[in-house]
Amino acid sequence: MKLKQKIVLVTGAGSGIGRETSILFAKEGASVISLDSNYFSAVETVEALKKYNKNSIAFECDVSRNKDIQEVLQNVKKNYGTIDIIFNGAGIHSRNLSLENASDEQIWDRVIEVNLKGTYLVNYYFAPLMKKKKSGSIINVSSIMGLVGYSKGFGVGFDAYPPSKGAIIQLTRNLSLDLAKYNVRVNCICPGYVKTNLTKALHEDNDRLKELEAKHPMGRLGTPLEIAKTALFLASNDASFITGSSIVVDGGYTAQ
Repeated sequence: MKLKQKIVLVTGAGSGIGRETSILFAKEGASVISLDSNYFSAVETVEALKKYNKNSIAFECDVSRNKDIQEVLQNVKKNYGTIDIIFNGAGIHSRNLSLENASDEQIWDRVIEVNLKGTYLVNYYFAPLMKKKKSGSIINVSSIMGLVGYSKGFGVGFDAYPPSKGAIIQLTRNLSLDLAKYNVRVNCICPGYVKTNLTKALHEDNDRLKELEAKHPMGRLGTPLEIAKTALFLASNDASFITGSSIVVDGGYTAQ
């Protein structure tokens, strides 16, 4: 097993890529600390992976809130002592927000808060545990939308999602340089279009799905498991000389 006796923190663990990553990591021997803004979703994830590793736990956590992160940190210190791997999978898109009567600016702020600030806060509070023991792997989740603009008809110019994801790539580079001397690796995954709740509005309509699939050289969307397997590689010793990198997993979308 590639992650035997490793302690892993996964944000956005309640669904999609975060849940699939949590389960895969548990199968590989890790104890998984599952964080999600929806506590019941986090618990469902832990129940799904407990047959592989019983030493796992769920927390309700809004990654954009300093107080929530610090509470989880204290619990981790008390119950596990340290952390070996961080998977920053929590993320939202403006089309999935349920902010009643919110202005465009409020929507922008919320997307930046969760996607960028949330990634920053988790790394800021948990990286010192890795520095102390001089080992660790941090995996941030960006997107191909942090690399390229939206295709016509699939997004708008003032959408906060692409800027939030582009900034995560640069945060990853900066952190990797700062933490390399502590033997802490920091990398980033840039998924393409993957079938999750985040992209549900895009792939529920069959005509829209076909249009989206046609934009991929491989002719299909990705799966959460394909992203989770990339995360497993980056988390394991197989990637021992990789840091500061952004791995694109997009079926050829950005090669065009």
